[in-house]
Amino acid sequence: MYTRNQVSKIKQAFWTAFGLYMKPVPSAEGTRLQWQNYKTGIKGIYFRMKAERNFASIGIEIVHPDPDIRELFFDQFRQFEKILHTELGEPWDWELHALTESGQPIAKIEKRLNLVSVMDQAQWGDIISFLKPRIIALDAFWSTMKYGFEGLI
Repeated sequence: MYTRNQVSKIKQAFWTAFGLYMKPVPSAEGTRLQWQNYKTGIKGIYFRMKAERNFASIGIEIVHPDPDIRELFFDQFRQFEKILHTELGEPWDWELHALTESGQPIAKIEKRLNLVSVMDQAQWGDIISFLKPRIIALDAFWSTMKYGFEGLI
């Protein structure tokens, strides 16, 4: 068993390693990004990557407090679904009514890699290999499609 502090330090080390690995990779627009803290520029829309004890995931989370706006953003992503899936090269799971770990309602579009653990440093390569192409693909999608979200609210 790991203490809470040990888990925190291991996760911090993973995200530092991920950041260093991704540092030379430019965005679709040719700029530098902090990939692990991707900024969409739209309030309530986040690209989240997680590395946990039994899975890794990457997704689009719509966390706007107004459920109608959350649904509006989700529907807008649905309008761009074919473009998104083409850019990603695979379908992702779509969930309009989801909850965060703390019980906050969200909508999300997500891809998971099960049976990996951030606690096992030998699996970090597998997790990075899962996250890297997907966050790059999300960035490529977002660089052309974010304008379709700017005027919604």
